[in-house]
Amino acid sequence: MSLALDRRLFLSGAGALAGAFSLPAEARRAKGRRVVTGHWPSVKAVLDEAVAKGLVPGTAAGVARGKQTTSFMVSGAQSKGSTTPITADSLWRIYSMTKPITGMAAMMLIEDGKLKLDQNIADFIPGFAKLGVMTEPDKSLASRPARRPITVRSLLTHTAGLGYSIVSKGPLLQAYADLGLGAAQVSHTPMPGFPASKQDAPSLAEFADRLATLPLMYDPGERWSYSLSLDLLGRVIEVASGMPFETFLQTRLFDPLGMTSTYWQVPQSEAHRLTSNYMATPGGVIEIDPAASSIYLDKPAFPFGGTGLVCSMRDYDRFLHMLMGYGALGRTRIMDEKTARLAMSNLVHPDTIMDSFIKGAGFGAGGRVTITDDPVSGGLGTFGWGGAASTLGFVNPLRQVRATGWSQLLTFGQQPFVDSFRAAVVKDL
Repeated sequence: MSLALDRRLFLSGAGALAGAFSLPAEARRAKGRRVVTGHWPSVKAVLDEAVAKGLVPGTAAGVARGKQTTSFMVSGAQSKGSTTPITADSLWRIYSMTKPITGMAAMMLIEDGKLKLDQNIADFIPGFAKLGVMTEPDKSLASRPARRPITVRSLLTHTAGLGYSIVSKGPLLQAYADLGLGAAQVSHTPMPGFPASKQDAPSLAEFADRLATLPLMYDPGERWSYSLSLDLLGRVIEVASGMPFETFLQTRLFDPLGMTSTYWQVPQSEAHRLTSNYMATPGGVIEIDPAASSIYLDKPAFPFGGTGLVCSMRDYDRFLHMLMGYGALGRTRIMDEKTARLAMSNLVHPDTIMDSFIKGAGFGAGGRVTITDDPVSGGLGTFGWGGAASTLGFVNPLRQVRATGWSQLLTFGQQPFVDSFRAAVVKDL
């Protein structure tokens, strides 16, 4: 199902949720909650508060500094009405937290010499050799020739000029829907504010070829605009590597890092670990993807490099731990230190317009980069990204800190849990 929606429908519901987090931070401990010892009291309080207020049935966080063992904190259950507690091995829909993983995969191929940062992607997908840019986006798909090509860099940083079903409007949004270019899965059932479900493109190759037939919103490199670029990058990765995108990630990243609970499709044998997903509406929180019948138990049309993964808190912590080690987790090195440093640096050209919700920041290989010493965002050098279901993962190699916060609540606007979690990590530091 496409992620396109009328944002206005949800902002009032999200605002109501934000109010729930304005209460004092003392945790209200409920019977049966598991408390993990550690020096992160503000983080634990945020987890407990979200559950106590009934926003979600369960929350979790993984935080570590330096060589400390990760503190995994949990609160509540995997689903409403369930007695199965959240653990460090519960499974979460990470949505856009998939993007930094795809970004790092591309950086590994750059290190291998199979990609170049400023290489034209038409070298791998010929359909992108001739690009058009929309001239009257509110009226039609009419276009003019683009001033420059789409490069690997512009895909990594959302500066390729591509659209997205959650940000595009008018004729381009309709064309994305008609061609099955949503590149995300949410629920088996219709949801308030969503258009009728469209069938996704049947393969990553077909997805890329269909996308190449449509004009861009902007000239590549002109401005930062959230987009399908990391999904398209998945196709570039599989052509450049000579193997399916999902196989490259499995063999070069997941297996070496011991990420044994990261899936495109949750196996039936692991379904008991999957959390349920919810959505904020003006009328309250509703369940949209029950764990027992989740859309993530089905095989996706293709691996969505921008939104498609389900992951455990423990697994994503291993990914961040590798980034904190500049490409190495313990004795396992999956990329050179210089590659990891480059990947977590600001890769955006200085002339690119950085507005929208990325204003004042930079962008690296699939994740936001803090380019000022802003403590609210984790400080200079923080790299990471969040997911649509109120999840967040970030790392600061300079300060040797990594953190993940977990919930399953789609708000499509404000994310009070994410904001409170980030602030709590900074406070406890």
